[in-house]
Amino acid sequence: MSRPAADRRTSSEGSRLKRFVEIERTRGEEGSHPATRALHERAAARDDSTKVREYARIERGRTT
Repeated sequence: MSRPAADRRTSSEGSRLKRFVEIERTRGEEGSHPATRALHERAAARDDSTKVREYARIERGRTT
């Protein structure tokens, strides 16, 4: 007895990957909004003192 047609899966042949690549090409860096592009190019501002303070808090055993 064979499986019903709904139980048979057809091969995708990488169609999801093709779609992602197509989206990246059409809406990638060149096609995105200037504000979005500026945010991606902007350096991330990090406060190192906050990171050290959080590590020290965890080391002392305080979780909240």
